[in-house]
Amino acid sequence: MYNYSLFDSFFAPTRVIVVSEERLKAKEIELKENQIKVVNNRIDELVKYRSELQDELKQLAPSKEVNEVNDDN
Repeated sequence: MYNYSLFDSFFAPTRVIVVSEERLKAKEIELKENQIKVVNNRIDELVKYRSELQDELKQLAPSKEVNEVNDDN
């Protein structure tokens, strides 16, 4: 049985993977679509969180101060 060493890894055969342009482009599109989904989900979470914070602020502050904060946005 042969024991491989770190030295052997330098002389290992090169592995070449051939991918068609169409498959590469399709994968890039799929990855970008997934990134958009992740960003949209995060935006939805942040909008929901902002809404919760605004509701808490309305409960804590008099109505005049809440209107001033909303005017700043």
